[in-house]
Amino acid sequence: MSNDLKAIGISSLIWDIMGKLVNSGMGFILTIFLARLLEPSEFGLIAIVLAFLGFMSIFFDAGLSASLIQKKRVLDIHYNSVFYFNIVVAVILLLLTIIFATNIAKFYNNPELVLLLKVMSISFVLGALNSIQKIQLQKELNYKLLSQVTILSTIISGIIGITLAYLNSSVWSLVVQKLSYEFLMNILLWKISKWRPSLIFSLKALKGLWTFGFHIFIVSIMNAFFGRIDVLIAGKIVTPSTLGFYDRAKHLNQMVYSYSAGSLMSVLFPILSKVQSDLYRFQSIFKKVYAILTFFIFLLIGEFYINANEIILIIYSDKWIYAALYFKIIILSTFSYIYSALLTNVLISRGVSKRYLLIDILKKIIMIINIYIGFSLGLKEFLYGSVIVSLCIFLIDLYFSTKEIKLGILMFIKNTFEQIVITAISIVLVHFFISNYYSPENIFFLLLWKSILYIGSYVIFSLIFKTLGLKYLKDEILERFSR
Repeated sequence: MSNDLKAIGISSLIWDIMGKLVNSGMGFILTIFLARLLEPSEFGLIAIVLAFLGFMSIFFDAGLSASLIQKKRVLDIHYNSVFYFNIVVAVILLLLTIIFATNIAKFYNNPELVLLLKVMSISFVLGALNSIQKIQLQKELNYKLLSQVTILSTIISGIIGITLAYLNSSVWSLVVQKLSYEFLMNILLWKISKWRPSLIFSLKALKGLWTFGFHIFIVSIMNAFFGRIDVLIAGKIVTPSTLGFYDRAKHLNQMVYSYSAGSLMSVLFPILSKVQSDLYRFQSIFKKVYAILTFFIFLLIGEFYINANEIILIIYSDKWIYAALYFKIIILSTFSYIYSALLTNVLISRGVSKRYLLIDILKKIIMIINIYIGFSLGLKEFLYGSVIVSLCIFLIDLYFSTKEIKLGILMFIKNTFEQIVITAISIVLVHFFISNYYSPENIFFLLLWKSILYIGSYVIFSLIFKTLGLKYLKDEILERFSR
């Protein structure tokens, strides 16, 4: 990676993570307030609304954003055509939600869903209005400006949401917070962006983007479906309270993913796209990022696993303790989704979107088998099955990604297996020490003590095993301090 591109990439990653931290942090604070005001059953209700709308929202993009970022030469006709396409699709989704809201509420036997669905569907149009401005900032790797806009919008909308929560607006405080966030994002992005839509539209331009974007779009639909089908199915087979516990556990896990893989994916894709024709540089970037990512993936997984009970109790209070078990199981399957942020970017950035689609279909077939067998036995059984599915998905992604850039797969499997062993040993040692020697009674000290023990063990064993991730990480740190 050249020094300029490397510096831009690191800066973009830092700003993107910062934006996500503040954005998720304010939403998280609002969730904490709501968790202490609402019952788990009410969170189960909101989970159904967000799962349904989240799945539908994928259609207004149709994979065209990835096409605009991946395409080297983008004209104004491309931006305008995508903009108007997104607006039309967003309006259609809004109308469909309004029309079928009553039927959805009847399916779940809950009339409260009707108004929630209708009001929240406004977010379709708000999201479409600023889609091009976001794409341009991402394509330019201007994550500093994008994050600043995100942070400001999040803080203001968060204050609005928390104020409404204090005024006992319950579920609607979250609804207003989300809509006000989208509204503020529109105001700020349109103010700072020089781009304005023109009265031009071309189906030919869309078709050119669609050649690449179609495969990404199909994958996005499948990811959106499989990312929410668990909530939609669970809403029918478990109690609202159980769904509420599961939703909170899944939400915490998504934060782990967002802070690691989400930022990596959004920054790495434009960088890899710029070096797609230079295989040696591509391989070099891939090997370093994979090793460092592996080090941090299992550091995070182990940290959250050993502190699951304490985290739930501190954040949500003791009435949410049953969410801790779900969180422990879910966090074990997180590694494959974080890896996918890197591995699937290898295929997308090199323009082999068709192969990317075929690989994703294979992974979804495995997930369908788990959904069918798992949910027929119960929610916990589905989650345990998801851990096995994650391992399969990881191996599939790794095989095809390394094959695409002509690298051997065994070195990466060895690297990953070493960190898994280190994580397992560290977790066992922490539990042994806490159970037999010293366990603080204060929950905050207990969380801190367990974290110190785990991180210390993890780093020490990583040094003993001489893992690549720690080596590359030390090299990067030394290089930056030597400048």
